[in-house]
Amino acid sequence: MALLDLLGRRWALRVLWELRDGSTPTFRQLQQRCDGVSSSVLAARLRELGEADLVRHAGEGYLLTEQGRTLHERLAQLDDWASSWRPRAGD
Repeated sequence: MALLDLLGRRWALRVLWELRDGSTPTFRQLQQRCDGVSSSVLAARLRELGEADLVRHAGEGYLLTEQGRTLHERLAQLDDWASSWRPRAGD
């Protein structure tokens, strides 16, 4: 439940998504990639994701940790499943 709480916070999944390619964007670059999320919200999400060992600061930029890359792989599987999922009509 703790992971779902963390991932359910605004911008958390977007930050993970923007780090998926292995690049190490700076704070400002990541903020731009996230469509201008406020600096205070981005800083809070990076701190929380860092405390969860999903993201780390590396030099001037940010990247996914090993745990973060593993989570991304699992989320990609969920995305694949969701692409073919169709809710029942009327629900």
